[in-house]
Amino acid sequence: MKRLVETSSADLFVFPELFLTGYMVRDEVFRLAEGIDGRSVRTVQRLAEEQDTNILFGMATWDERVPGVMRNSAVLVSPHNAVQCYDKVNLATFGPFEEGLYFSAGTSGRTMEVEGHRIGVVICYDLFFPQLSMGYALDGAEAIVCISASPFTSREYFEKLLTARAIETTSYVAYQNQVGTQLNEVYFGGGEARGPRGELLAKNRYFEEDLSTFEVSLEAIVAARRGRPTIRDNFSRC
Repeated sequence: MKRLVETSSADLFVFPELFLTGYMVRDEVFRLAEGIDGRSVRTVQRLAEEQDTNILFGMATWDERVPGVMRNSAVLVSPHNAVQCYDKVNLATFGPFEEGLYFSAGTSGRTMEVEGHRIGVVICYDLFFPQLSMGYALDGAEAIVCISASPFTSREYFEKLLTARAIETTSYVAYQNQVGTQLNEVYFGGGEARGPRGELLAKNRYFEEDLSTFEVSLEAIVAARRGRPTIRDNFSRC
């Protein structure tokens, strides 16, 4: 994280789900989890302050109020000690995924503020539930950011869903995935960004560490929502 942030330029850096620990750590997660005010977050705070940027990443967090309860969280650290957190609502507990054995589910989505702009964060399997992304868009999010630990066998699903979520919410969608091998799972990398009409804006290489950047335009969102008024018509039914 330090190497990439110090040698690149962006308003927001995005790292994958459970970036601090790795995904397939099983019982080790109890040793590796930290509080939201723990050493790792404080270290990222210093990095964000030094580089005057925002950093979003995944980690295992201990619940601030309920002792012994752990969450699969997305943490956004901004300069001046601002920390925002979202806890994964839809835990993957099927096939090779064992999240429900370790984590407690979050209860709701939470929009986050970045440089005066609002984003909605989802974590991996959350992307399969369109109401969560649409709820963010209705709450004013200009972008949906998905951090993920998705193996190669799920690549086709995610790439189709990213386009669908962008088109149906007329929002930007950014996706950042784990890369490499953990136990018997191979993560494909392949992060990408889609515009509010579903167009491809950036694409990371498969099976390699990579970094891509893209720009968000409020004018493009307004134009997309004028041409395909899904947000207007969702409000009409509320």
